[in-house]
Amino acid sequence: MHDSPIIELGGLNIDLSAVLMLTVTVLFVFILVRLCVRNLSVENPSKVQNFMEWVVEFVQNIVASAMPLSKGKPYITLGLTLILFIFVSNMLGLPFSIISEHHEPASIFGHVIEATRTLGNGEHSEILWWKSPTADISITAGLAIIIFILMNYLGLRYNRKHYLRHYIEPFPVFLPLNIIENLAKPIALAIRLFANIFAGEILISTILKMGWIGIPAMMAWQGFSIFVGALQAFIFTILSMVYIAQTTIHEEH
Repeated sequence: MHDSPIIELGGLNIDLSAVLMLTVTVLFVFILVRLCVRNLSVENPSKVQNFMEWVVEFVQNIVASAMPLSKGKPYITLGLTLILFIFVSNMLGLPFSIISEHHEPASIFGHVIEATRTLGNGEHSEILWWKSPTADISITAGLAIIIFILMNYLGLRYNRKHYLRHYIEPFPVFLPLNIIENLAKPIALAIRLFANIFAGEILISTILKMGWIGIPAMMAWQGFSIFVGALQAFIFTILSMVYIAQTTIHEEH
């Protein structure tokens, strides 16, 4: 059984492992991008520069598939940030995990909730410190809420008339259904990403318990997990662009 190190700060329960992994992800993405653009050259681009140019072009194609590129250029940076952050987050839990056991809670920033919960037989549960941030529903929900707020804000700012009117189309009686549809978008974004990554880490933990017998299965699953992590980053990014396009772009028929 793996628990999370949680502290109570200002009435909020804060997962220290989630904060740690978010920090690692942000630093990794920042350092990666800085390395890729450190020595930009048109005539003799480096391999890392070619890689970053390919990523930017890939994101540009994602945006172009959701909306006219002339209107979607401002969102390329958002798409690039999303796909890099989510992909790196998905990958962090694959190579290894850091687990510790604590028998007594330590005092951090005031009152601390026990990092370990005593089981019924008197044993202490293990603390998971290193994991994929996206295997935590609070992280994926945070990303989805950001997209939800952004798409509605942009809809009201750039397409207010048609954005508000779509709630009563094709008939006013559809207002409740259209509101539910809008609220369901961030829920679907958060749960889809969380469920796929969390399930993958659970399966990795199960395979590890098989010992040396599970080595072939572990190698196969690690490769498949890279594909799943990349796919989920792509899906989250393209759906975000589609949702933004739906609220901000109005096509005259």
